[in-house]
Amino acid sequence: MTVRPGGYRTKGWDKIPLQTGLGSDSTAIAPIIVSASRSTDIPGCYAKWFIDCLDRGHVLWVNPFNRRTQVVSFEKTRVIVFWTKNPEPLLPFLDEIDRKGIHYYFQYTLNDYEAQRFEPHVPPIEKRIETFCRLSEQLGKARVIWRFDPLILTDTLGVDELLEKIRGVGDRLHEFTEKLVISFVDIAIYRKVRNNFRSHHVNGREFNPEQIAQLAQGLQELNRLWRLDMATCGETADLENYGITHNRCIDDALMIRLFKDDLRLMSFFGYQQGEVFPGDKRIYLKDKGQRKACGCIVSKDIGRYDTCGHGCIYCYANHFSGSVSTASEKK
Repeated sequence: MTVRPGGYRTKGWDKIPLQTGLGSDSTAIAPIIVSASRSTDIPGCYAKWFIDCLDRGHVLWVNPFNRRTQVVSFEKTRVIVFWTKNPEPLLPFLDEIDRKGIHYYFQYTLNDYEAQRFEPHVPPIEKRIETFCRLSEQLGKARVIWRFDPLILTDTLGVDELLEKIRGVGDRLHEFTEKLVISFVDIAIYRKVRNNFRSHHVNGREFNPEQIAQLAQGLQELNRLWRLDMATCGETADLENYGITHNRCIDDALMIRLFKDDLRLMSFFGYQQGEVFPGDKRIYLKDKGQRKACGCIVSKDIGRYDTCGHGCIYCYANHFSGSVSTASEKK
């Protein structure tokens, strides 16, 4: 791995030999930061499988484009970022992760699309709110980030209706988190999304600039009470005037704030104790595998497409909304 002045890595993860059962000469990559996962809800659907992989020390990941298997070792992992709509199945295992000395935080998507049935297999909203609050009380509110994404317009769901839904959730959550992250649905660029909307007879629409501004202004008003940091995920729109920034979901600044006593992690960032974070160098950590508008730093995602059980009709990672493969098939 190439190192720039200040400790910033510019390409690749370290590679280590590993016995996996695939052959004596197996080589694994050993990422510092693991994303679990943009492609499927590992905490919600595969919590026990994930812990088994963590105990085994590695996971097998299949590249969705060339179908080649890659071995990912947890030997050097310092942070796991969990993406989920239902972390409850993972809660009994958090102590095990703590004992391994691995840090983590949650990107917790908590939408209110119950009436629309856009997320048919997630728990009821009251249960998800309760789980959010319980997780926040256990970990601290900085480690549980509320996402309301994506925002979707339909024939019966306009900006005002979305703002009311956000208000209903935010009034319950704002004391249990520090940040709200939003995104706007992408339909035109994802065939899976178009097919899902069509098969469910939903006339989903993307936001135009005027509707984005209206939504942002409404959020600004709601946030006078909540006082949350607000940010967009992977969006090009400039909403700074409304107090909404561009997010880094895999966030080096957050990790430095939360886990600054981890010297190996701080060395990876090129951070020295007590110094002001060298923000001008963070460009070297940009995850070039994500969209240009994505602010995330580099991580290794270990999920697979077409394995999530939530059946969300807006999902770009599933061909269909229905039954999925089992955890054993994911191995």
